[in-house]
Amino acid sequence: MRAFNVPEAGARPVVSDLPVPPVAEGTVLVRVKNAALNPVDNALVSGMMAEMLPHAYPLVVGRDASGIVEAVGEGVDHVAVGDEVLGHVLLAPPVQAGTVAEYALFPAASVTVKPAGLDFATAAALPLAGATAHAAVEALDVRQGQAVLVVGATGSVGSYAVQLLAARGVTVVATGTATDTDRLTALGAATVVDHTAAVPVVDQVTAAYPEGVDGLIDLVAYSPDALPLGALRKGGKVASPLNAADEQTLTAAGLSGANIMGAPVREVVEPLAALAAAGTLKTDIAEVFSLEQAADALAALTAGGTRGKILVRVAD
Repeated sequence: MRAFNVPEAGARPVVSDLPVPPVAEGTVLVRVKNAALNPVDNALVSGMMAEMLPHAYPLVVGRDASGIVEAVGEGVDHVAVGDEVLGHVLLAPPVQAGTVAEYALFPAASVTVKPAGLDFATAAALPLAGATAHAAVEALDVRQGQAVLVVGATGSVGSYAVQLLAARGVTVVATGTATDTDRLTALGAATVVDHTAAVPVVDQVTAAYPEGVDGLIDLVAYSPDALPLGALRKGGKVASPLNAADEQTLTAAGLSGANIMGAPVREVVEPLAALAAAGTLKTDIAEVFSLEQAADALAALTAGGTRGKILVRVAD
């Protein structure tokens, strides 16, 4: 099969021929239609995570994909050969399997039947970003009528978080630029705060919410001191997928919070896929590359600044 892979540690990823992965107990082999790239793919390609999670080579790039079931392993009964599915390759040592390939091997727990109304491209974009947004919203445990600031709302995780919060009746304050206002408002944001303006985000938020907002989902800050904690009321909650929610810092500010991680397993992704098929959870796709252009797709991800997911179309 053709696959976009890192041949050995420290090497640049290339598209080359690799063996089709063998099906084992509790796994599902999928003939890939579309694969999506996520920031974690940069970390895996660069070897940044190798000490935490040992890698094996050649390492196939990509974690999310959609396609058609080619084979199932023993013990798998929720999908069958020929089913249209979406899935995620969970991070487990040694990291080697991936999705930017003609065939991808998934753990059965992270394979979901694709709703008939959901196209393959949108399905591939959903698992990790959608599950991360879901985890952030669940961590805040906010109620209808409360207000939440989403920092980094223009990215894939942020846009899903805005929609999931708005669906709960939460007032969403989203960061973006002036050109993002219409798009974020259409997704459910009540207010869009320009993070490029001369006035700091905290000041803009507290001008509209003098007592502060009830929750913060920050998808940008990598350290506690970069979080806009001044925008929250006392007792507010913080969710961070980047390990910025330091308990000591939050406690000192009269806040609480959690560092979250998306879990793109079937129980989480299935209801998100149903919402996407119904048109109530929208996905922005920034650009679609061919498999032979996968290096360009990764470069676009690395460059940043895209408004939506970057996909690799493996097959029509």
